[in-house]
Amino acid sequence: MLLIILYLFISVVVVQFLYYIVFFGKFSFAKPQTITPKKIPISVIVCAKNEEENVKNFMPLLLEQDYYDFEIVLIDDASSDETLDYFEALEKQHSHVKLVKVENNEAFWGNKKYALTLGIKAAKNEYLLFTDADCYPMSKNWILNMSSQFTMHKTIILGYGAYEKIANSFLNKMIRFETLLTATQYFAWAKIGKPYMGVGRNLAYKREEFFKVNGFIDHMKIRSGDDDLFINQAANKANTTICYLPDSFTYSKPKTSFKDWFTQKRRHVSTAKNYKLFDRNQLAIFYCSQLLFFVLPIILLAFEFQWILVLSLISFRYLFAWITMGFAAGKLKEKDVMYWFPIIEIALILTQLNIFISNTFSKPVNWR
Repeated sequence: MLLIILYLFISVVVVQFLYYIVFFGKFSFAKPQTITPKKIPISVIVCAKNEEENVKNFMPLLLEQDYYDFEIVLIDDASSDETLDYFEALEKQHSHVKLVKVENNEAFWGNKKYALTLGIKAAKNEYLLFTDADCYPMSKNWILNMSSQFTMHKTIILGYGAYEKIANSFLNKMIRFETLLTATQYFAWAKIGKPYMGVGRNLAYKREEFFKVNGFIDHMKIRSGDDDLFINQAANKANTTICYLPDSFTYSKPKTSFKDWFTQKRRHVSTAKNYKLFDRNQLAIFYCSQLLFFVLPIILLAFEFQWILVLSLISFRYLFAWITMGFAAGKLKEKDVMYWFPIIEIALILTQLNIFISNTFSKPVNWR
């Protein structure tokens, strides 16, 4: 039995090597991106529901973007606070701001996808750039950088949505490491030619891609997934590329309590079961190999079975994983989380296992 476990552990390390070096390496070891500015009119779309404080803080950063031709489409999704009042004031003050007011609809109540659909239809430009109401761009050149990756054929751009750093917070490091790992995965698979998700905090596409798949209609009843489920359906090798230029990043304020973050991740993870079969399988294989990498050597070392070989395999795996994620962290400006890599990784795997169990027995709370 121990020999079987050893062979299984060796197989797990091989699988991990394939993921980190062969697959994730497509992004981690890629050359730095260059920017070729494009003169493409852009519509920036922001959907907000009861986000008064965030929009007052972050909207000025969108308004001062240094780009030759852009509009900002603000969608108020039936807010009950002062969000709508603030949006109405902005529309009056700025000619390039357009407001879309969403009334409660019995069939689509609380559905962000319905609100976004109205905003997309209202946009005057064909090229759309999305962010969330609680996000802000890294620089005044956010639109310039994201739009620079559009070509005649590349009409979907996957960007990076980061989280602010909070000093001396282990939870913050874990949140940012999970964001780094997720981005490394979807950037790498996009470069391989198998894009499977993007994040609504920083995402761009041509409007025709939205209508090619009839918008969100195939997953309208699923409250989450306006970003990843849409990309999973619409993106392919021919039409999708990535943008990891530093000035293209957006930032959000992270959760400051484990409970709030756990609830947020339950909602995000719940959409993965609706991905295409290949994407579900590759994600499942990776996370199963992550879990088994920690479980199997504990059994082998407890019985001191081939302990030198086991420790060598553990060291080898940490070496290539650390190198790969270190290069990715350098590209995405998250180097500091890598100092905590082994500890954060274990905590994250246990959290993901807890999320899987929780989602199995109850439904997560979605946009409302």
